[in-house]
Amino acid sequence: MPLLIDFQDVREATRWRTINDDVMGGVSRGEMTVENGIGVFSGELSLEHGGGFASVRRDPEAFELDGYAGMMLNVRGDGRCYQLRLRTKRLFDGAAYRARFQPPAGEWQRIALPWRTFEAVFRGRLLTDAPPLEPDAIQQVGLLIADKQAGPFRLEVEWVGTQGDGDRG
Repeated sequence: MPLLIDFQDVREATRWRTINDDVMGGVSRGEMTVENGIGVFSGELSLEHGGGFASVRRDPEAFELDGYAGMMLNVRGDGRCYQLRLRTKRLFDGAAYRARFQPPAGEWQRIALPWRTFEAVFRGRLLTDAPPLEPDAIQQVGLLIADKQAGPFRLEVEWVGTQGDGDRG
């Protein structure tokens, strides 16, 4: 299983950008930091002023993931629902493919996300006429929380990798 993102790499912290609901008047806050070789997506979700999401995106990179069955993450969550978001040039700006996952609170867990679990979305709405996700076209990875629950959140990410071809989904 090749690792795509490894927070043991000291440069990894500089590759993430924050995009929160303040772009549309909200007041949620979230960021990606690195603590002892673990990526930490944390902050506070607010539903005020029409808000309700916090997200981070890694700098674009051509991942070339054709031949893999999907994505794999090793995470420790807080019991809340998160989204892994993948961006390609096949969708218009602002749209992404998302897969939801909800790790149990306080417990490290490997999360497998087969390609078929990703759905195209724009501002939380499904894009029914979008092309299917092509793994070879993935250029950006991100995380988002938008579970309609105000309050603090924390998702620890040890690494992001790929699922092998043997468990193609």
